[in-house]
Amino acid sequence: MARCISMGVLVWALVLQGNSVHAQGAPSQDPGAKKAQMLLDAMVQAMGGDRWLHLQNSYIEGRTSGFYQGKPTGMIGDFYWWHIFPSQDRIDLSKKHDVVEIFDGRQGWEITYRGKRPLPQDQVDDFLRRRDHSIETVVKVWMKDPNTMYLYEGQTLAERHLADQVTLISASNDSVTILLDADTHLPLRRSFQWRDPLYKDKNEEVEEYDDYHTIDGIPTPFTITRFHNGDETNQRYVFKAAYNVPLPPDGFDADALAKKIRK
Repeated sequence: MARCISMGVLVWALVLQGNSVHAQGAPSQDPGAKKAQMLLDAMVQAMGGDRWLHLQNSYIEGRTSGFYQGKPTGMIGDFYWWHIFPSQDRIDLSKKHDVVEIFDGRQGWEITYRGKRPLPQDQVDDFLRRRDHSIETVVKVWMKDPNTMYLYEGQTLAERHLADQVTLISASNDSVTILLDADTHLPLRRSFQWRDPLYKDKNEEVEEYDDYHTIDGIPTPFTITRFHNGDETNQRYVFKAAYNVPLPPDGFDADALAKKIRK
């Protein structure tokens, strides 16, 4: 049975309304929607508040490993990831930085010593789905839309932590569910569903966040685990993170990178 959040959380969330980023316009009169909005505002404050909301860019490096049907595939490698919200990502997949993936807008490329080539469309689609449903996109896009609906779905357990479950539903009937640590309000889990265009069945994508470290005022999960339809597919261990880092002028220019790597 869903448990109500404590009065202390409600009071704290009301204090934070000055920095609220929830949908503008007439506030919802539904108690569950109000509770969901206040919890999401508390999440934003826990993640760094205004500093997190106005980040220019982020950078993480670490190691990633793949899984198939929940079992390790043996594919383990280093990664170096630069991100500029809302639509630029560069992921270097080798210590020599000679294997690079760039996602710019709705397109994706791979750059190696052989030059630049488009990434397979299914790989691009997978990346874009995750980016479109990321917590950053939910906060900075979905929560600013007055047509977004909010649902508070009670408390549950996530990785042995008591968590508040909140679901947002967009005007296009898309949805994202976030589980927030009941004590820290940091996100523990994010999930969404999408329908396969060929087979028409629904798929569920999940990301779990653990081992938070505060870097430059931003709590950063150092362990991120992905699941597809309940099966573990990927795990990332972060070794280093930084925010608002200097970027080279051609850092996201696939053609310039192709010329540089070929040399």
